[in-house]
Amino acid sequence: VNNLANISISSFGLILHLTIYISLYINFVMLFSFFRKDSFREDTRYILFVHMLFVDTFQLVFMDMSQLFYYFSILMPAGACIVISMILETLSINTPLTLTAMCLERYVAICMPLRHGQISTVKRTLDVILIIWLIGSIPSIRDFIIVIAMEPNTFYVEKNFCSYDLMIRSIWQSYVRSAMGMLYFGVMLGMVAFTYVKIMEVARTVSADSSASKARNTVLLHTFQLVLCLAVLVSPFVEMAAFQINQNIISHVIYFNFITFNILPRCLSSFIYGVRDDKFREVFLFYITFGLVKVALKKSLKAATDHF
Repeated sequence: VNNLANISISSFGLILHLTIYISLYINFVMLFSFFRKDSFREDTRYILFVHMLFVDTFQLVFMDMSQLFYYFSILMPAGACIVISMILETLSINTPLTLTAMCLERYVAICMPLRHGQISTVKRTLDVILIIWLIGSIPSIRDFIIVIAMEPNTFYVEKNFCSYDLMIRSIWQSYVRSAMGMLYFGVMLGMVAFTYVKIMEVARTVSADSSASKARNTVLLHTFQLVLCLAVLVSPFVEMAAFQINQNIISHVIYFNFITFNILPRCLSSFIYGVRDDKFREVFLFYITFGLVKVALKKSLKAATDHF
């Protein structure tokens, strides 16, 4: 996000903001739909889904705020910037962690259906969400402790353009951050690949219209989303290579990376697990159309009944 200061307001920037606001509206309606239906709050699958929506929504809000600050050259005290950077860093890690948990939940539901009710309980799901937040906050807490140890109190009132780089006080921090990111990437991708293979084995033994086949497709889409989320770890290296090749295209490369690896994965969540789910889609369409879908359906049924 920090390099977006080089990108001026343009038609592409307006399109990006419009995309973010549309995604935020859809996410807010889905969150509202979740809390309006009691059965959703008792299903571990929907609990994990709404947690990911919550994480993605807040991340989109903070990303949009960061861009606006850069566009209008708004400086921020280092102390406030550190708080925002820690939240953004935690949220960015929480998304792939939640994706992994959702894939594991589908693995248990499809491959161990008789034990699914015992393993995937609401309490255990909430415990998993707590663990996700603890793991996601480790990198930012580590860097925050280093900042406290190295910087005087006056550092926190100095105004700067806000970015996570403000918390990187030594070169070795960048190496540790990259190494931990790659470790997260390997572990999560391995777990998702494992669930996909196991679910695919089950799907081969049943009809193509079964829940196993749908779960396989969901996990495959989650894998794509996970790769996009974690590819942000290598985007700085791509930007540095592009800068060495041609300095005139660096802003376009940064813009492309930001949309592809930061915005797009957060916009996919509502489609992969919300719109594709029959039960959730019905409630979502009712609220996003202010009840018009249900009214239209009732009218069509009445017309069909009157016809016969």
